[in-house]
Amino acid sequence: MSQLDTSKQSVYDYCKAMLGDGMVDVELDPVHYETALTRALAVFRQRSDNAVEESYIFLNLLTDTNEYILPAEIQQVRQIYRRSIGSRTGGGTGGTVFEPFNMAYTNTYLLSSTNMGGLLTYELFAGYQELVGKMFGSFINFNWNPQSKKLTIHQRPRGEESVMLLVYNVKPDFAIIDDTYAGQWIKDYTLANCKMMLGQAREKFAQIAGPQGGSALNGAAMKSEATAEMEKLMEDLKTGITTQGWGWVIG
Repeated sequence: MSQLDTSKQSVYDYCKAMLGDGMVDVELDPVHYETALTRALAVFRQRSDNAVEESYIFLNLLTDTNEYILPAEIQQVRQIYRRSIGSRTGGGTGGTVFEPFNMAYTNTYLLSSTNMGGLLTYELFAGYQELVGKMFGSFINFNWNPQSKKLTIHQRPRGEESVMLLVYNVKPDFAIIDDTYAGQWIKDYTLANCKMMLGQAREKFAQIAGPQGGSALNGAAMKSEATAEMEKLMEDLKTGITTQGWGWVIG
């Protein structure tokens, strides 16, 4: 079994045990457990910031190409970083590649303050780098469409260049299920969905005929219990339990 299948099976086993499967007959098929888990993950991805993670990816800009389609798991693009300083020139990527830590190691302009330079030189050069970037297009403006996954940059690349993107991408299903804080929430919400489906089915037959007058089913009670559990779990999302557990709240 894959890691995702193993994680899903742990949720199914949890729900079956909590519903008393093995002691009583639970009228749920595998497709119902799958539907309950799918809905739990969908609600969690819609409402919790723990459903995404911050990462960095590299993108190769092509000559005279402004639009790029990124992978489907990327939800938001926050920033584009270049390795060069200044604007692009007409014949290439442009700017000056400057690595301060490499220069500090080889030139010792940071390591020896008695020589020409020192920390003040680095501070002034960093300010100069930022000013030049603002004036001459070192910072790349862009538009991001989360539905089509299209990234549109507001510059005309005159040569190929590799840039780094700060993005938010969705966590895989198994990562959410196995998460320390989100895992139990997924199990409980899946269980509540199972109770709701059982209640819907059992409520259609309020009573089963028998020789002793029949027996009543608990469809309405299961629906009411499922609704109360879902409301409590939604409140847990608002308080951030699925993100970092219980913590200090001021206000």
